[in-house]
Amino acid sequence: MNSFSRRTALKTIALGSGALAVSPQLMFGAKNREKRLGVALVGLGYYSTDLLAPALQQTRNCYLAGIVTGTPSKAEIWSEKYNIPEQNIYNYDNFDTIADNPDIDVVYVVLPPSMHKEYVIRAAEAGKHVWCEKPMALTVQECSDMIDSCRKNKQSLAIGYRLQHEPHTQEYRRIVKEELLGKVKQVNCGAGYRDNRTDHWKQKKEMGGGALYDMGVYAIQGARLGSGMEPVALVAADISTTRPEIYTNGLDETAVARLEFPGGVFADIKTSFGEYVNFLDITCEKGTIKFAPYSEYQGLKGESPLGAIRYEYKQPWQQIKQMDDDALAIMENRPMQVPGEEGLRDIRIVEAIYKVASEGGQVKF
Repeated sequence: MNSFSRRTALKTIALGSGALAVSPQLMFGAKNREKRLGVALVGLGYYSTDLLAPALQQTRNCYLAGIVTGTPSKAEIWSEKYNIPEQNIYNYDNFDTIADNPDIDVVYVVLPPSMHKEYVIRAAEAGKHVWCEKPMALTVQECSDMIDSCRKNKQSLAIGYRLQHEPHTQEYRRIVKEELLGKVKQVNCGAGYRDNRTDHWKQKKEMGGGALYDMGVYAIQGARLGSGMEPVALVAADISTTRPEIYTNGLDETAVARLEFPGGVFADIKTSFGEYVNFLDITCEKGTIKFAPYSEYQGLKGESPLGAIRYEYKQPWQQIKQMDDDALAIMENRPMQVPGEEGLRDIRIVEAIYKVASEGGQVKF
């Protein structure tokens, strides 16, 4: 059991045959803001509204201190709902003055991917720690610039890969690392859903749209974390759409790819905005670890020859856990659990998939 599990009094029940069920009961106690970090959310779309803001009402190590939005009506609603003082409400023009606000310790960038680099760098230059939603950015160069800026300004940078903080992911990574089922032989992972929108930023290439940037990084994470290795090559990739009137100019509604890892291990991944797909299969010498669903906000289900993998929690527990972990790391001056370099690794693969899908051949890493 990790330190967070002990702190939050997780109840563990052995069920036999290796099965495990855990119900996290977050014990919040008194909310002393003097001992917690103030977080400003930049961008008040669905993820901030439905998940991050509610989660920040339950976190132990941080709280919702401010917002950044270009919509005055949203600012008014959020101010009233969450009791956010006027001096902690910013727009995109006066954002840089956040440097003078001692209430704000962390800026959480929750914008379309095309805007991540700008606001991560502006936040770092304002002297604030930065959390950035996935995908980290549009290119490896943008990721590098973001990392360099945070390092130069002595601010931490974490990428919002919630699954790396949650117990199902940590359990299958432990099984793989300790070779409890022998060495990994093959990985298959899929992450996607049917998106019926036609004019969202996810359908606009210049804003970082397409399935690969959005859900695709979950499939890439499944391949990388499931194998416990970094790829040596991308050997095949294909991009397609059944709705060319929506996914125009080569924008990917669906993407598939094959990654090669050391030792002749291959991973097949799939992501889509055209169909629901959500699974992770890690085939090892002594059996297969299977998850379905693999990347939902709740209800993850895993099994292997070692037994069932079950951790029961309700959303937004993943977001609570992620932000509490990252806030505590800042307060204790420890490295981020999911640093900028982790986001860069995935974008390197995204770039390779686009290249191979359009030009053919392979990309060596």
